[in-house]
Amino acid sequence: DIGDIVRGRDLFLGYNDRDREKKRKLQDNLEKIFKNIKNKNKLTLESLTDEEIREYWWELNREKVWKAITCGAPDNAKYFRFTCSKGGSIAHEKCHCIDGTVPTNFDYVPQYLR
Repeated sequence: DIGDIVRGRDLFLGYNDRDREKKRKLQDNLEKIFKNIKNKNKLTLESLTDEEIREYWWELNREKVWKAITCGAPDNAKYFRFTCSKGGSIAHEKCHCIDGTVPTNFDYVPQYLR
């Protein structure tokens, strides 16, 4: 998923050479982006590894990414499982919880366990 890709943890290797080349290019571009972020925020981020910067960015932007993905969803779209309010309700309103949070914690579960 996107969180795994951003954080460099995606296990998908690709179906063929073309897929693998696209994945390599994507990871190369992400490395450049995160190095640029680190360079522009040296005081805050200079002590962090590249992996930690990816994690830091994901934590800051996870909710915005989810909203961007679901912005075109119908107003009555529901997430497929009970995930809001500590498991008590289904995510409504374009797959968002009532409080506006992201309805899944799957990005904190290792990809091979999902």
